[in-house]
Amino acid sequence: MKKILLALTAVAAMTGSASAADLAARPYVKAPVAPPVANWTGFYVFGGGGGGVSASDQHVVGPLGTALTIDQRQGGSGWFGTVGLGYDWQFNGTWVAGVFADGQFGSIRATVQDPLLQITGTQKLEDSWAAGVRLGWLVAPNVLTYVNGGYSGAHFGSTNLMFLNGVDAGVHLNGFNRNGWFIGGGVENNLNIFGIQSPGWFMKTEYRSAFYNAKTQNELENGTNLPIGLGIRANSWNQTISTSLVYRFNWTGPVVAKY
Repeated sequence: MKKILLALTAVAAMTGSASAADLAARPYVKAPVAPPVANWTGFYVFGGGGGGVSASDQHVVGPLGTALTIDQRQGGSGWFGTVGLGYDWQFNGTWVAGVFADGQFGSIRATVQDPLLQITGTQKLEDSWAAGVRLGWLVAPNVLTYVNGGYSGAHFGSTNLMFLNGVDAGVHLNGFNRNGWFIGGGVENNLNIFGIQSPGWFMKTEYRSAFYNAKTQNELENGTNLPIGLGIRANSWNQTISTSLVYRFNWTGPVVAKY
């Protein structure tokens, strides 16, 4: 019996030594840490500004709407400000979908011409609005890339037409509205950078391309506002880049979940 006890003690000692040596040989492995998470679901408001370019295909029409000239491409550029609001919903961890509406105001000017009478003028996109949806993906917990699209309307101001030598032609175009659609995309990121804590505050940079349907503008006599029998039919394509400051009302994160 005594010999059996001694044998068991020796086996236990050898097993304990082997286990300790095995643990010492293994590298230390930390417990898994959950990735940073953030909550993008909620309402937000934003405001900013930027610049844009405009392009328009236009031709002169007669009293019955018949085209009297071939299409010619005219363009322009300018600046604008923007304000808006929206709501986002985060799903499947890294996807964000939302709805939004915004308005733009400023001065994007483009050339308008009647080659038959050799008169020209500058037309200004004074303000516009847009309502649409967006879909984005979180490349990081606090950085969202997205695409958007939707419906848009714009108001163009009145234009006084001049001869090529700068003399007033006595003809003008009234202001008018156009409707259309837009597509775009951008990047939005939290402003917690360089050790500065700014919960809820973001910055977004966005490209947008808006297309407005063709509309005929009657050339009108100054003073009487009577049509002279000619009109300019044109569409409008506006491309803009803007940077805006965004505030999210219920922003939380990113935080690290603990085990």
